[in-house]
Amino acid sequence: MSAVPQRYLITSALPYANGLKHVGHLAGAYIPADIYTRYLRAQKREVVFVCGSDEHGTAIPIQAAKEGVTPREIIDKYHEAMKQDFEDLDISFDQYHRTSEALHHETAQEFFTYLHERGELETKETEQYFDEAAGMFLADRYIRGTCPSCGSDRAFGDQCETCGRTLSPDELINPVSTLSGQQPVKKKTTHWYLPLGKHEAFLRQWILEEHQHDWRATVVGQCKSWIEAGLQSRAVTRDLDWGIALPLPDAKGKVLYVWFDAPIGYISATKQWAIEKGKDWKPFWYDEQTKLVHFIGKDNIVFHCIIFPLMLKLHGNILPSNVPANEFLNLEGDKMSTSRNWKLDMRDYINDFVKPENGGKQCVDMLRYYLTQIAPETKDSEFTWKGFQDAVNSELVSVFGNFINRTWVLMHKLCGGKVPRLHEGLLDEHDRQLMEEIRKSKEHIEGLIEEYHFREALFQVIDLSRKGNQYMQRKEPWILAKQLAEKPELQQLIDNTMHLCLQLSANLAILINPFLPNTAKKMLHMMKVVDRMLDWEHAGKLNLLSVGYYLRPPELLFRKIEDEEIRIQVEKLKSGTVMIEKNEIAASVTTKKESVMKPEIVFDDFAKIDLRVGKILAAEKVEKADKLLKLQVELGEETRTIVSGIALHFQPEEVVGKQVVVVVNLAPRKMRGIESNGMILMASDEAGKLYFIQPDQAVASGAVVS
Repeated sequence: MSAVPQRYLITSALPYANGLKHVGHLAGAYIPADIYTRYLRAQKREVVFVCGSDEHGTAIPIQAAKEGVTPREIIDKYHEAMKQDFEDLDISFDQYHRTSEALHHETAQEFFTYLHERGELETKETEQYFDEAAGMFLADRYIRGTCPSCGSDRAFGDQCETCGRTLSPDELINPVSTLSGQQPVKKKTTHWYLPLGKHEAFLRQWILEEHQHDWRATVVGQCKSWIEAGLQSRAVTRDLDWGIALPLPDAKGKVLYVWFDAPIGYISATKQWAIEKGKDWKPFWYDEQTKLVHFIGKDNIVFHCIIFPLMLKLHGNILPSNVPANEFLNLEGDKMSTSRNWKLDMRDYINDFVKPENGGKQCVDMLRYYLTQIAPETKDSEFTWKGFQDAVNSELVSVFGNFINRTWVLMHKLCGGKVPRLHEGLLDEHDRQLMEEIRKSKEHIEGLIEEYHFREALFQVIDLSRKGNQYMQRKEPWILAKQLAEKPELQQLIDNTMHLCLQLSANLAILINPFLPNTAKKMLHMMKVVDRMLDWEHAGKLNLLSVGYYLRPPELLFRKIEDEEIRIQVEKLKSGTVMIEKNEIAASVTTKKESVMKPEIVFDDFAKIDLRVGKILAAEKVEKADKLLKLQVELGEETRTIVSGIALHFQPEEVVGKQVVVVVNLAPRKMRGIESNGMILMASDEAGKLYFIQPDQAVASGAVVS
């Protein structure tokens, strides 16, 4: 193991203050960072854990417009909500700051000025979209159009909501402003850029050579792809009325780009912590003896591994030692989606589980356990309610909790409620094997945590309790107790078993503490010991509980999750999605009622569309999508899979055999993981009822419609 740094600075990705965050965010950037920080504290190392709300960028005014309030009201509302959620789930930030604070504005402006004055930024005059009706330049999210890749009309200037492709506004087909609905015009504007390409040699050496072995392969791989594709200059300013004002004369209406100002939030949060604690913040950002670790999701890799490190280098700061980014956490077989309401918000879990009648803080640790057990450390993973139930009932309750409870019950029953002495002369092979497992567990688990393998580290803690159960089952002290009247000397063997089980329990409290802090605290209460017993230096020792010391009666560490609770959660998830889909359908019907003729086109435009007659050979419903049918459509010599949103109007068996008109040269589009190769033409009446468009008599499949 390498030399221990003098201090640690741990950061978690700053969450956007535009809505509640779900358990995927919790599993990706917050629980892993909290585990690592709690471990470092137990090691008595100097550590500061910072985060804060990201309160600039277009996401904020867009959400404000949706809710009919001001951007300030949005950030105030969601900052407090997210901060409370993190507290309720025991994420132990030393400082949870916000980027709207004056201290952050000053820090970000100073950072920009430092780079600007030293010639590290470049200026460019470019043409960007401008909304003449709104009188403003349009940020990417204020531009909507047709995706050039999949043909969806749900594409924005930065990304297509349907196929997920990253876009630029210039790539959109028929772009319109989301503010006025009008087509924007191009207008010249000047911006400042960070010239990434100028520093490619440094980034190659620092990432692909220095960190190719100690960083996660997925992180290095994504960075390598970006570098190999050619690094382009990236704008650090934009034309907006929401954000941090550019600290330059004649720069009215220009603000720092949110990607530039947000990571500087780690610095301003550290400053705020130092002010409140009467400390010096500078060693945490300038002293090479500081270990800086960023915990993020994979969608933030480029910003934290390429762009922000370059900013730090140019500013004279230390660079991150590691960026253990996690992959994505899916939910019940599908990607989490706020727009489709397919998600589990932290707030929803807190409201449903973290209350006294349901176990309170027990349920916090139950969620922390499951999210760590399924942590997407190297690939995407999945949260299922059945998996949550199994993890709690089969492992926390039946393994870890069962061992602690059996130990306490038998200690009170067989040893008078106090820690019995150890008779070393009577130790056998099983006793010595358990003692060795306890001793070596510290180093093994410590090594895993140091390398950010939290999932495996937690498994080892639970496995140690499993070995405790196996040991107790072999020793069977309850059987020996029945023979005490005839063989009182057996009490010494019982004492040995219970003494080792109690010492193992004390070790388990230390080892589980970074993962399940409430469980460790409850175990301390049962052992009648103070918090300092949880110091990591005590792990692996076999004299943690003093002989003759009376312990409190047993308390159940965890409760079982009942089938009815799981059923309710699954139904709640599905009903939320159905409601969103119904609202979308209603909105679609309303739009059709109020629609007007589309813009005039010329014949050449129409001639690009290839229409053919098809015959539906088979149809089936798409799982977890009430509107969609998966169709097999015969088109002459080929048969295509087409996904069509007609399931609310027709049963699968009703459409089989029908002839339909198909747009056959539409770009393929993935819907719920199924690639759809074409579109069925339908007509609708004022009520929104759908009707097939088909020939008045049978014609050959594949016939051209002209």
